[in-house]
Amino acid sequence: MKSNQAKSRYKRVLLKLSGEALQAPGKNLSIDPVVLAAVAQRIKTAMELGAQIAMVIGGGNIFRGGTGQAHGIDRNTGDYMGMLATTINALALQDALEKAGVVTRVQTAIEMKQIAEPFIRRRAIRHLEKGRVVIFGGGTGNPYFTTDSAAALRANEIGADVLLKATKVDGVYTDDPLRNPSARRYATISFRQALSDRLKVMDSAAFSLCMENNIPIVVFDFFKKGNIARVLRGQKVGTLVHNA
Repeated sequence: MKSNQAKSRYKRVLLKLSGEALQAPGKNLSIDPVVLAAVAQRIKTAMELGAQIAMVIGGGNIFRGGTGQAHGIDRNTGDYMGMLATTINALALQDALEKAGVVTRVQTAIEMKQIAEPFIRRRAIRHLEKGRVVIFGGGTGNPYFTTDSAAALRANEIGADVLLKATKVDGVYTDDPLRNPSARRYATISFRQALSDRLKVMDSAAFSLCMENNIPIVVFDFFKKGNIARVLRGQKVGTLVHNA
C-alpha cells in the first residue's frame, strides 16, 4: 500500500465470480491453469489495496444444476451436483491463490471436513480480519438457490460493504449489447429501476436480499486489466446498483 489514495475505499467485499471465468475461450478445459493463475493474480492485487476479500464462485463450467433436468436428472439431485462443482472450483482457486502467496480458506455450506471448513460465520469473519481470502463453496447448501443467492446471503452474513459481480461484460445495459448495438450502459442505477425495467443484474432472490439490506452491487468486467483495483478505489467502473 503505497499511499492512502491507493487503498481500497471498501473495508470488506464479497466477490462473485462465475465458474466460466476459469475457462479459456476455444479450449476444452473446465479449469484452465493459465486463466486460473491470472484470476489469482487479480485477487492478489485487490488484497494489496487493503480490502478484506470473500468470494463465491459458480460451478457452471463443470455442472449447472438447473439444467440437469434436460439430461433426465432430478432437479434436487442436479442442484446438489452443482454445489459439488462450486466446491471443486473453490479448491482450485484456493490452490492458485496460495501459489501466488495469498493465504486462503475454503468454507462449504455442506460439510466436507476432510477438504474444507464448514461455513461458520464468526470463523469466516476472523479469517478476513487476519488478512485471509475466504472462498465460500457449496452455494447456500439448499437446492433451488443459485450461487448469486449464495453471494448475496454471505455478503449479508459477513457484513460486506459491497457485492462485486465479476463478469465478462462492462456493466448493466438497457438491452443485450451483443444483440442490440444501440444498447446503453448505465453508470449507476437504483434497485427499483433495475427491477421495474427487468434488468438481469442477478437472480431476483439475490437482488432483493441486497436491496432490502442496503448492500450495493457493482457489475464490472473482471477481465479488463486493472479493473478490480479501480473498482476498489471507488473509480467509476461498470455499473453501480444501489438504493437511490
